[in-house]
Amino acid sequence: MKDLHALLVVVLISAFVAGISGCSLVAKLRGPKPDTARELFRAGTAAMQEEDYAEAVEHFTAIKERYPFSEYTTKAELKLADAYFQDERLESAEQAYKEFETLHPGSKEIPYVLFQIGLCNYKQFRSIDLPMRNLGEALQYFNRLEQSYPESPLVTKAREYRTRTRRLMAKHELFVADFYLRRGDYQAAWKRYRYVQERYPDLQAISKYARSQGRLAYFKYQEAQAERERAAQEGDWKQWFRWL
Repeated sequence: MKDLHALLVVVLISAFVAGISGCSLVAKLRGPKPDTARELFRAGTAAMQEEDYAEAVEHFTAIKERYPFSEYTTKAELKLADAYFQDERLESAEQAYKEFETLHPGSKEIPYVLFQIGLCNYKQFRSIDLPMRNLGEALQYFNRLEQSYPESPLVTKAREYRTRTRRLMAKHELFVADFYLRRGDYQAAWKRYRYVQERYPDLQAISKYARSQGRLAYFKYQEAQAERERAAQEGDWKQWFRWL
């Protein structure tokens, strides 16, 4: 029994020592913890390549906080935004890109930054029945890119996303118009359908649907108006009969 106990103690000690040795070996393989701006930037870039975006964010943030005047800081600020974006932390990415634009308005990376801000907003879209604030902002940035940097190779992509964005916004307007029509608010529905026709004439299928539904809504609106006028007139006649 004593021999078994002694053997168990030896095994546990061996496992503990092996664990410590293993940790030391891993630490040696990984090398020293990055400390300088250059080391942090290289480590952050390596983490991005390995798709370890949380670690990348940690390294690029460290450069911003500890080395604000380093030659690597500006690149780290943009890489930080990219790391957030790749990690699908879209709100954080959007703010980081906007901060980069504010701090470096003359940077050659601004066309890319504008496109990414638009893309962050576009990707935050969730459902047709929700407010379209993000889509509206996405449209603004895609337009800004084309207007301010027409020679940028990103303009083609921006146009594609602008069309997608406008289609989603138009569908949202149709959703609202259809809702008004179903609840019997024909005037509001008709005006909303007309707005879609005027705002999105290039989206042919959507514009055609809006025209068709708009006619229906207008007809029902006129019909409801006539019914109200008839009811009002009948009410006046009944008032006269009461006095007789």
